[in-house]
Amino acid sequence: MEEQSLSAFLQERWPELFLRLTEHMMLTVVSTGAAIGLGLGLAILIFRYNRLREPVMAVVGILQTIPSLALLVFLMTVVGKIGVAPALIALILYALLPIARNTLIGLENTPHAILEAATGLGMTENQIIRLVRLPLAVPSIVAGIRTATVVAVGIATLSAFIGAGGLGEFINRGLALSSSRLILLGAIPSGLLAIIYDLSLAAAEWGIRPVRKVDTPLSLPQQKLRRRAAASLPVALFVASLALYVVAHPLSQASSSITIGSKHYTEQIILAELIAQTIEKDMHVKVQRRFDLGGTSVCHGALVRAEIDIYPEYTGTSFATILKKPVLKDRAQALLFLKNQYRRQFGSDWLLPFGFSNSWAIIVGDDNENSSLNKISDLSGLADKMTIGLPAEFAEREDGFPGLGKVYGLRFARIEDIDTNIAYKALAEKQIDVAAGNTTDGRINAYKLKILSDDRGYFPAYQAAPVVRLDAMRKFPTLEATVNKLGGKIDAIEMRRLNHMVDGEHQSPAAVAAAFLKKHPEI
Repeated sequence: MEEQSLSAFLQERWPELFLRLTEHMMLTVVSTGAAIGLGLGLAILIFRYNRLREPVMAVVGILQTIPSLALLVFLMTVVGKIGVAPALIALILYALLPIARNTLIGLENTPHAILEAATGLGMTENQIIRLVRLPLAVPSIVAGIRTATVVAVGIATLSAFIGAGGLGEFINRGLALSSSRLILLGAIPSGLLAIIYDLSLAAAEWGIRPVRKVDTPLSLPQQKLRRRAAASLPVALFVASLALYVVAHPLSQASSSITIGSKHYTEQIILAELIAQTIEKDMHVKVQRRFDLGGTSVCHGALVRAEIDIYPEYTGTSFATILKKPVLKDRAQALLFLKNQYRRQFGSDWLLPFGFSNSWAIIVGDDNENSSLNKISDLSGLADKMTIGLPAEFAEREDGFPGLGKVYGLRFARIEDIDTNIAYKALAEKQIDVAAGNTTDGRINAYKLKILSDDRGYFPAYQAAPVVRLDAMRKFPTLEATVNKLGGKIDAIEMRRLNHMVDGEHQSPAAVAAAFLKKHPEI
């Protein structure tokens, strides 16, 4: 299929680009603004009580060493919700160090002669800090704010993993769909945004610094005008960022909407889009899409907290990750057990399965070099010379690699943590020898790979089905019947074809879902 032209691509994406850009701006300016207040207060406190310096700065410094994604997920757990709140807290914590450190340096480097003059005028210590030290420290403080702002713009892209929006949505989706255009659609505006904010603060830094001998002489009114104009530039940008966010992203969502979630890969996004479009077509209610959430735990937590109403899940995943129980082999019994447990524990229910099972699979290249490999047990004599790429979730789950290694007696020479969206390409390019993937992934055919048969029956069935909140079904009585129209309509071959249309032919998940529904008017 011919790839969409760049102009058509940008025209199609412009409304969402504007929305995500304003979300990114809001995350940046609100977190930086809060960090400025906290950082200044912290620096003044440390300056007044020097014994606090080492422990406080050590804690603030340690926060900088925590991987940003880990901190986001941790705060999401602490706050108890996905979205903007944990993202803002994380961004504030990351911005504290440069602001507090630079403020402290500025306070400590006030010229001794000026301090003597202030003391001679009878100023108290508080007055000296407020009227002498802080004004003279402004250039150093602004330099710290510049660093914090650029850091905030960068880290805000990761906030999309926990449903906070921003330009990271495009980057996440681009990684999930192997689309460089989507990645650049998030990365380029993010970089430009960092430059714009930095330039505005650089202008402020220039305007408020003391006039030097080499500068063009300015009268006192001109100096005041320069200071006011320079200081007002970042403030105006701050206000404009919030105003655009309010315009593009109303603070209150429609109470009659249904929110659909998905995990961070192609199949999930397609299934979520099918659910969303079916609801829009039949129920005529507003649908909020919160796709590309971090993973099973994030989606399940959002469902339990009523932050999303429905998302696609897999039976085997729920047994292993949510319920921490062995997977039942019988598909009907497994689904019935999950329905009962979810109703009792989580106030939600499993609807009719889509019609396919997307189990884990062990994958190798389909070439002469691997012609003798047809089943997983064939790896037993070769694994100690091979490198396997594993997604993080599969590497840790007991129904994933730990159990697989025990059942098949496999010990690989190297184990690489690698995202599923990258693993297939790495396998095709022989950067790794073996990968863990999914049986319905369209990229298996696209990259000329093959699935090794599970000859010892290790992997259980992973039936895909919508999971929905009971409260949402009570609020919308026709919701269950509407979504159940998708039940049994997609077998494994069809799901692999839909995935390939996105991953191989670079169609959008929305377009693929729309084409499928058009092909099946009975839905």
